[in-house]
Amino acid sequence: MKIIKRNGSEEIFDINKIIAAITKADCASDKRELTQDEIADIADYVEYKCNKLGRAVSVEEIQDMVEDQIMAKGAFELAKTYVRYRFTRSLARKANTTDNQILSLIECNNEEVKQENSNKNPTVNSVQRDYMAGEVSKDLTKRILLPADIVESHEQGIIHFHDADYFAQHMHNCDLVNLEDMLQNGTVISGTLIEKPHSFSTACNIATQIIAQVASNQYGGQSISLTHLAPFVNDSREKIKRAVNAEFKEIGIDVPEEKINKIVEGRLREEISKGVQTIQYQVVTLLTTNGQAPFVTVFMYLGEAEDEQQKADLAMIIEETLKQRYEGVKNEAGEWITPAFPKLIYVLEEDNIREDSKYWYLTELAAKCTAKRMVPDYISEKIMLQNKVDKNGDGHCYTCMGCRSFLTPYVDENGKPKYYGRFNQGVVTVNLIDIALSADRDIDIFWKIFDERMELCHRALRCRHERLKGTYSDAAPILWQYGALARLEKGETIDKLLYGGYSTISLGYAGLWETVYALSGKKMTSPEGKELGLAIMRKLNEYTAKWKADENIDYSLYGTPLESTTYKFAKCLQKRFGVIEGVTDKSYITNSYHVHVTEEIDAFEKLEFESQFQTLSPGGAISYVEVPNMQDNIPAVLGVMQFIYDNIMYAELNTKSDYCQCCGFDGEIRIVKDEDGKLIWKCPKCGNTDQNKMNVARRTCGYIGTQFWNQGRTQEIQERVLHL
Repeated sequence: MKIIKRNGSEEIFDINKIIAAITKADCASDKRELTQDEIADIADYVEYKCNKLGRAVSVEEIQDMVEDQIMAKGAFELAKTYVRYRFTRSLARKANTTDNQILSLIECNNEEVKQENSNKNPTVNSVQRDYMAGEVSKDLTKRILLPADIVESHEQGIIHFHDADYFAQHMHNCDLVNLEDMLQNGTVISGTLIEKPHSFSTACNIATQIIAQVASNQYGGQSISLTHLAPFVNDSREKIKRAVNAEFKEIGIDVPEEKINKIVEGRLREEISKGVQTIQYQVVTLLTTNGQAPFVTVFMYLGEAEDEQQKADLAMIIEETLKQRYEGVKNEAGEWITPAFPKLIYVLEEDNIREDSKYWYLTELAAKCTAKRMVPDYISEKIMLQNKVDKNGDGHCYTCMGCRSFLTPYVDENGKPKYYGRFNQGVVTVNLIDIALSADRDIDIFWKIFDERMELCHRALRCRHERLKGTYSDAAPILWQYGALARLEKGETIDKLLYGGYSTISLGYAGLWETVYALSGKKMTSPEGKELGLAIMRKLNEYTAKWKADENIDYSLYGTPLESTTYKFAKCLQKRFGVIEGVTDKSYITNSYHVHVTEEIDAFEKLEFESQFQTLSPGGAISYVEVPNMQDNIPAVLGVMQFIYDNIMYAELNTKSDYCQCCGFDGEIRIVKDEDGKLIWKCPKCGNTDQNKMNVARRTCGYIGTQFWNQGRTQEIQERVLHL
């Protein structure tokens, strides 16, 4: 059994510490009130109660139990001494709220924070430095920058104020990078003018530098489109052709045009291969200022091409990107493994969705890549054009900003749709389950508390907005002055970009499945459960629409990709309401609107069901199906992809892609319990349990994680059932 210390670290429950604490307090009082047998009885009872809870218990909870039992024994003077001791220690701790937290980070024994991000290695100096700075920032945020009730609600798991460790700075979370503007019109990186490139390989190299700079000036995901690199393919083609003609002219050989074109295309393919490799390897190996590879998504959409020649060139880039991702990258042992980034999104469209489509070969390649490496993920152009309609009545297809955060449709002052160069201001998530359990199955009380929590979230979101308001473009020149998001003047504020729909701000939500069950006793997949779930989603949208209309700020509903927060929310719910079967009996809660991971449901039924909820989550959402090894069953993968095209806007297939460095096992590394009840990873072939000697890749929140997860998320991964 584990206990959670005040600094967030976990350790094995030790009954002797309880006995020692009570004995020490008893000796400090005027007279001894308890015998050693009575003290042992109290400790035994506390251990029994903790075991019965079936979860990790906090030190504060244990101390509360001890107090109650001392009082039950009639040892009132001892109880006073014990309470005074707790109060004195509490005051001492409050004198400096960050020291223990930082020290626990450096020693890598903070369970909650060390697995906060499944793509950050908490043992690396740069990550520790980022986390340490984050703890100081959070301390400032909690003590000075945020209202006390918002901080308290965040601490209790009623809401989650995302990325509080970056709030002290004037930073936002997600970007849709305007790579086209920066490449075509030039940019500035670290004070150096970068002019328009004249070849594909140079454009790729500049793109990776832009990605790194953007990642160091915000804290969330970013996306680029391969379409913005496509024009440089023809530049390289012309450049290569001139070189080939010059070579033959120099040696005095007259070569037919057809032969020259063949040579040119061969060399062009080589350059495309090198350019794509530059992007893949730079993204994987770059470390930004927060100690991780840039969280970047690469968008592959043939429909963005301006003409047929550009579409054909774009198809070559997409083909090479898929081939290289299928191959993977080598780990330190020289074995091919699945990298976390860049995340790939492939658009399913009329040009590639059927066997007789012109670019069907790309879709087949995408299916093979998904079966082996879990990417790309899939956007249905057909469904997205229906869902993302602007004020002119036109539908649009575009990428998310990272793993799932979607911009809302926007038309600029010239009446043209605009997506690249826009961003999201930040996220606050409401714990829906807490509302349901607070209402104790009374739907009227539920809606009353719901209204109160919405106002709380609204005020928290306004704090995010106000923190960005007044920010000067000089704070992040790559973003605000040199084209990634805007071309503002030096000394100009970003305020005009915070209103009118240019940027969004996200109301997140979590635990809809458990909320429906807590309120109705029905699963969300039942007719009654589905209607209640949809009603809650519609109500959330009503609030964001009202705030948007009142303030001209583009509030949008966002299906939160809980990572460490799934564990935090679960622990908070158990502490407040106890262990309730089907609601709080796990160390995790369900992401956004998703069907519970343990629910037996087939892939097609799941996607069709969740599509109704995804439509009501315009600020971002993604659905998935859990599948076994599909490398020998590509037709089935293609079948799922075609179903996605007809039924849901954005979805992915989750498979397993692991490697054991001890025995060379290439398959699924399993999750088991150790002798202390902790979930660990174990190679099924050789029994290796050393995480430093295995490569595990799992999709957890819409993107792939490779640095392992906290106990809550690990349990969720272990309990997933297959949908295919």
